[in-house]
Amino acid sequence: MAMIEWFDDLAIGMQFRTGEARITAPEIKRFAAEFDPQPMHLDEDSAAKTFFNGLAASGWHTASIAMRLLVESRPFGDHPIIGIGGGVSWMAPVRPGDVLYLEGEIESLAPSKTKPQGTVGMKWTMYNQHGQAVYAFTPMTIAPRRPDA
Repeated sequence: MAMIEWFDDLAIGMQFRTGEARITAPEIKRFAAEFDPQPMHLDEDSAAKTFFNGLAASGWHTASIAMRLLVESRPFGDHPIIGIGGGVSWMAPVRPGDVLYLEGEIESLAPSKTKPQGTVGMKWTMYNQHGQAVYAFTPMTIAPRRPDA
């Protein structure tokens, strides 16, 4: 497959898969201590008494991991990923030892009538090592048009 770089190289139904990220308990606790200091993210004993029945990554930590995997996969070549909206869903807890990856699919493409770019609607789903969906997001992003388009 040729390098995807420009809006003009994209097609509805095109699919992507990222690399993987292994999650550790220290990472879960470090993120939580700074950004989401709740018992289910900070301490195994306290987490066991919560809805999650054990240590679980913050949803925002999960979202941050998804963004890192997305950026590293470079679906638009060297161009940055610039979001203009979308939605998120958390389906299952992320636990220490989980190995996560994203699969994405282009759902819509709309070229701008006034700017040298287009809007790309995608659905990304994050899975753990068991193939269980743990997180999904549907960003609307901007991709530049080919200069000669």
